[in-house]
Amino acid sequence: MMRSLYAGVSGIKIHQTRMDVIGNNISNINTVGFKSSRTTFADVLSQTQVGASAPSDTRGGISPRQIGLGAAVASIDLLTADGSPQATGKNTDVALSGNALFVLSDGGQTVYTRDGAFEFDAEGNYVLPGSGMKVQGWNGIDGVINTNALTEDINVRAGKTMPANETTSIEYNGNLNASDLIITGISYIQRGQSAQSATNGVFIDGNTNIMATLTLSDGSTRRVTSGYYEVGYSIPVTTVANVYDAEGGTHSVTLLLDRKQDATDNEWRMYLSPTGVKEDGTEMTAAEIAAITAPPETVYIDSSGSSVTIPANTTGSADTNGKFCKSIYFNSDGSLKVADNGNANTNVTEDATTTLGFVAAKGVGATTPQQVTVDFSGLTQYTGNNSVYPTTDGNAYGILQSISIDSSGVIQGTYTNGVIQDEAQIAVAQFVNFSGLTKIGTSTYTESNNSGAANVSTVDALGVRITPSALEMSNVDLANEFADMIVTQRGFQSNSKIMTVGDEMLETLINMKR
Repeated sequence: MMRSLYAGVSGIKIHQTRMDVIGNNISNINTVGFKSSRTTFADVLSQTQVGASAPSDTRGGISPRQIGLGAAVASIDLLTADGSPQATGKNTDVALSGNALFVLSDGGQTVYTRDGAFEFDAEGNYVLPGSGMKVQGWNGIDGVINTNALTEDINVRAGKTMPANETTSIEYNGNLNASDLIITGISYIQRGQSAQSATNGVFIDGNTNIMATLTLSDGSTRRVTSGYYEVGYSIPVTTVANVYDAEGGTHSVTLLLDRKQDATDNEWRMYLSPTGVKEDGTEMTAAEIAAITAPPETVYIDSSGSSVTIPANTTGSADTNGKFCKSIYFNSDGSLKVADNGNANTNVTEDATTTLGFVAAKGVGATTPQQVTVDFSGLTQYTGNNSVYPTTDGNAYGILQSISIDSSGVIQGTYTNGVIQDEAQIAVAQFVNFSGLTKIGTSTYTESNNSGAANVSTVDALGVRITPSALEMSNVDLANEFADMIVTQRGFQSNSKIMTVGDEMLETLINMKR
């Protein structure tokens, strides 16, 4: 009979423990990134009154006769299911989904958390403000982040500056229309004069007194008031690339592309836009055309930095050597035709890049060339619209204006010069047994003997996800907690009843002696 009393006591204790866990879950219903727990029970050692016997030829087997001695707490398990992300609108908040945790450090101890309510402190450190622990990750150097290096404190200081970088390359991408119409004739007229025909080509600098009429290969005509046009070529595709000098000055360089009439070679011509003036409306001579379509490789930016001037052709005739007039060719499948050792065809693109020398406008008398590589390997030729566009490196001086975080945990900075640069990347840790971590308060965990070692890597590498400008809500299910509370209460009451009934039976036994 005494056994029932002790069994009742054990039942009361474990249900009290379960109620403690339920109370902790409910109290953290609004704790960011909180993971709820559950309590499981198991019976304890039983007293065997009669052991088991095996069956024989004449009699069946007998099972053991045992009396249980109560129950105990088997485990208190951490439930690691994701909580729902809640949008906050704060750009430094992050919510983590999947089997991973953020990594924090105070310089001596490394801990882990699901609480992504981070912010930057006065020194630019990315921290968990409740504890001051610093978020770990990788800091970028000039926009390059090495995630193979050891993690460190993430630091993005307010007011960070970006130095000016001069342009070293111009890359062309997009499509050139294989069906572009060819100019078959040009006539022009200057106000107050009669119309004239241009045998070769015409350049109009935008003077409103001059207008040209282009006759195209399909018989249609087009009127233009500016630009360079040549018979036997298509209307040029105009592209403008911004080139930066070493001091961050910006210079616009215009490159034109037009298609040659002989379509069997799939030849396009790339050349610098002329900036000379042709105001008299007279027909351009062959030498003048050569000076435009085959300008020197060195392009001079004047001291004011406002324009690009091309020196006249010193030979006075069409000189095809040493000029920046690059012919590029395409295969029938639309890809760029590049020379190789086994290609005997002369109509091939010898090299997919060309170097231009610019004199940066650093002041009056600047003469040091700034080498810029023009790469057009990204061009194709298909029938359709012209969609060619240049991209350049280099930038002007800038100051960090704002930051944002993407789904890979990369912290990006936007500068006043318009450049968006990767500043840092948040590291996350994964454990073989997330539930085996030890809680140490302030929503943080440490490794334990049953958690396994931390595998620290990037979000993408570990197959988890970050939701920017959001926080992970607690995963406590209030409906389940209330249901468990009722069941726990009934279990506690039932075990209390065992104590009451056992006491009454003992009292009856004692009264028999009286």
